[in-house]
Amino acid sequence: MLKLSVFTVMLPDLTPNEAATAMRDYGYEGIEWRVKHIPPAQRSDPPSFWGNNLCTFDMTSTEATRAKAVAVEAGLELVNLGTYIDVGDLGTVEAAMQFAQTCGSPQIRVSPGSLDAGMSYEACFERARTFLSGTQDLGRQYNIKSLVEIHHKTITPSASLAHRLVSSFDPDFIGVIHDAGNMIHEGFENYRLGLELLGPYLAHVHIKNARYDRPAEGGVWQGQWSPLEDGIVNWDDLFTALKSIGYIGWLGLENFSQVRSSRATLEHDATFFREQIARIYG
Repeated sequence: MLKLSVFTVMLPDLTPNEAATAMRDYGYEGIEWRVKHIPPAQRSDPPSFWGNNLCTFDMTSTEATRAKAVAVEAGLELVNLGTYIDVGDLGTVEAAMQFAQTCGSPQIRVSPGSLDAGMSYEACFERARTFLSGTQDLGRQYNIKSLVEIHHKTITPSASLAHRLVSSFDPDFIGVIHDAGNMIHEGFENYRLGLELLGPYLAHVHIKNARYDRPAEGGVWQGQWSPLEDGIVNWDDLFTALKSIGYIGWLGLENFSQVRSSRATLEHDATFFREQIARIYG
């Protein structure tokens, strides 16, 4: 059966203890901690997703111990670490794997990089492949899997491009996070096609939704985050595709819509997805 987790990037105004308690109360089973250094100058700013996010751990051994303790106390399984590791930064990969070992996470996220100005796609691809080769070696040493995410503005905005990058690696140590919400912004492909192509490399599924907004004066429509139940992602199609490939892993909630408070979003989205899962998976 599918299991529900939360990537804590979406809970910037909750502390880790507050977030974990709320997840437990609303029936979530797993947690994906945001792990990133927040500069001291940002810590007095209002809470935000990518700035002063209160539901974040710094990448230190002390913080790793605390991350494990908070999850254990709430009865939540560590699913993944939402780390922000630049392509090529093997030193931070190793530090993240040490953090993962301490807190009990089997996986970390790494970046495949973007299509940088002045570099061809093939050059960016080779840079990412070299990086993943080193990441795989570290993964074998620490027994930690590294995941690249299907994400707009990277060289893996679609399932097929993610597969092209990871297909030469060992799926025990290199995998992919599927993200239908990100694919609204860039890289949409038929869900079943992409999931079948990823095969053993599918390691995690992020859940969020998006829509297009038309400027009042017309022109280029812009992608915007939206509530799960009101956007472009076709959940029936996605869950049917997941069922067709036999996926029984984690669904990691990552809702950026901000139409409800953090706690209200956790409550609403847990109910929404239990209904979706029950209808499609039975």
